[in-house]
Amino acid sequence: MSDYRRARIEGGYYFFTITLSNRPSDFLVCEIERFRASYRAASQRKPFETIAICILPDHLHAIWRLPEDDSDFSSRWSSIKTGFSRDLVPDPQRSDSKAAKREKGYWQRRFWEHAIRDNRDLATHIDYIHFNPVKHGLVNRVCDWPHSSFHRYVADGTLPQDWGGDIRTPDGSFGE
Repeated sequence: MSDYRRARIEGGYYFFTITLSNRPSDFLVCEIERFRASYRAASQRKPFETIAICILPDHLHAIWRLPEDDSDFSSRWSSIKTGFSRDLVPDPQRSDSKAAKREKGYWQRRFWEHAIRDNRDLATHIDYIHFNPVKHGLVNRVCDWPHSSFHRYVADGTLPQDWGGDIRTPDGSFGE
């Protein structure tokens, strides 16, 4: 077994990438209400602050701030993933290993995290999260992706509605 170590900073800010096992897939956005309910329930059980989040078809990015006396993000993600999968039938494509451990097989087991170092690092990762749907070609404008904290940033006046600009196609159109 590998000796996998994660940064543990009580009250820290963390950037995460969480991925479905089946890539490419649109399962996460098709089941967005299920995900939101699981996310809310996990946050109520073990609070954390969501600084930024974007849910894409087969993965998501988030930045959390944990309580001052807490560095346990792993159990929170486990709770979210378990809650999401709880009432689903097992994925027919799940591995034998996941079946043996009674996992439903929808999520990759691990996730990627990065401890945010400073305000500049935080701003860079927030921008990355909000621009990600454009980067993946899902929309031409950041404001057109519905499953993002970008809309909260616009509502509170932190970012303008046209932040990120428009992505034009080679013929000069906006691809819509």
